[in-house]
Amino acid sequence: MIETHKVITLISWEDKEYLKSLRYPVKRLQNRIVKAKKLGRIRMVKKLQTLLVKSLNARVLAVKRVSENKGKRTAGVDGELLDTSAKKDICVDELKIDLVTYKSLPLKRIEIPKKNGKMRPLGIPTMFDRALQALYKQALEPVSEVTADLNSYGFRAYRSTQDAMKQIWNCTCRKTSKQWVLEADIKGCFDNISHRWIYDNIELDNRLLKQWLKSGFIKDGQLFPTISGTPQGGIISPILANMVLDGIEAIVKKHSKVIAKKDKIDGKWVVTHYKNLNFNFIRYADDFVIIGDNPKALRLLQKEIEEFLSIRGLELSKEKTHITNIHNGFDFLGFNFKKYSDGKLIVHPTKDGIKSFKYKLKQIFKRYRASSVSLLISKLNPVIRGWGNYYRYVNSKDIFSTLDKYIWYKSLNWVKRVHHRKQTIKYYHKYFKPFDKYKIETLNDGTRAVAPLTTIKIEKFVKIQSSANPFDSTYDSYFLQRWSNLKAKKLTNKLLALNA
Repeated sequence: MIETHKVITLISWEDKEYLKSLRYPVKRLQNRIVKAKKLGRIRMVKKLQTLLVKSLNARVLAVKRVSENKGKRTAGVDGELLDTSAKKDICVDELKIDLVTYKSLPLKRIEIPKKNGKMRPLGIPTMFDRALQALYKQALEPVSEVTADLNSYGFRAYRSTQDAMKQIWNCTCRKTSKQWVLEADIKGCFDNISHRWIYDNIELDNRLLKQWLKSGFIKDGQLFPTISGTPQGGIISPILANMVLDGIEAIVKKHSKVIAKKDKIDGKWVVTHYKNLNFNFIRYADDFVIIGDNPKALRLLQKEIEEFLSIRGLELSKEKTHITNIHNGFDFLGFNFKKYSDGKLIVHPTKDGIKSFKYKLKQIFKRYRASSVSLLISKLNPVIRGWGNYYRYVNSKDIFSTLDKYIWYKSLNWVKRVHHRKQTIKYYHKYFKPFDKYKIETLNDGTRAVAPLTTIKIEKFVKIQSSANPFDSTYDSYFLQRWSNLKAKKLTNKLLALNA
């Protein structure tokens, strides 16, 4: 606790312009860290990292992040939240820790259901430990971006699943593209990472890493130790996991080579054919695919990757790792990739993704079966728009149309249920009257309606440059131009939706 005689730094938490201005001095330090790392000046990197974590700007940004994100109402084992300006001010000052005396509190263990029916364990740190991790993340992230695999897209700034999808499309869309795909999944990645490897290879103070990795977790009032892995729920865990896995792309590139075939013609050896053993690697978090033209070569590559992972305490999942042909299709990140006999590659939502979406809609209709139309619409639209925007960059037009019919039938059944299946035609005209924004009939209350998926424009996705680093000042103009283009596109789509 802060002593009463100590002066607390008072921050204007409501002043958005002030908080926004804090990012620029922090980014300048991050730019310097990137430059020093590229030059191999490790001592300078550590000095700059120390300077960053001690700065008031970085400490305020760290507290701002954990007090405003989705987990701001989820407390750790101490039950404390950063829900007042006074608590935030105290936390900012307490972030000036002494590494020798600092001790992390245990994690609060909660479990959330996975798609396969199993439970995913999450370790929730206290708000202070989260803020401290957010602070040191600002110092570690520039280093991780320099050493990152170029085609790694998970848990990285300004990268998304759509970037990974587009990279796969780029590597498989041509008629001459490679046909074979190694789909790989790392078994229990976050739970099994070797602590020793992290201590020896991550450029962060080991005393701090040990506190976060060895803090243990509390479940049902009992303390359990942590021997390996990084806690899912910690802010810095995704960066640590990425840094552990970075290096797989280097192995893939090492296997990419050109084999020349020589034939003897008129007594002289002449090169008559070149065989290009080139592989493409795309990773998102602990899932990755490798695209090649030879299944045997992919198996050899898989063995070397398994050796790479074993040093880090990891292994590939036997159930989820296999080699398939692009003509048979494969699923990755909710997208299905399949090439047809005419050589055309089609990407669309997976069957599981469509099934999951329908289930969510069904649950909303069921949960709000006795509610007003306005409340039902307010719950449906965010789910519909979120799912539609995720798949707006692939071949989803026909699927959107089919799902709109499904939503229409569910809406009609909801109306029938509410009015006990009496005077259906009367109530149909009441709730499904024409709505000026949409060309198709949809459930509405007169002022707003259930948003049809078919009003979402299908468009091409512009992938981020694989080498782009948001903490490298040489890419500032690139990210500014990219941000401007995306903002202009969003504004255009919004105007089109209003005039639809």
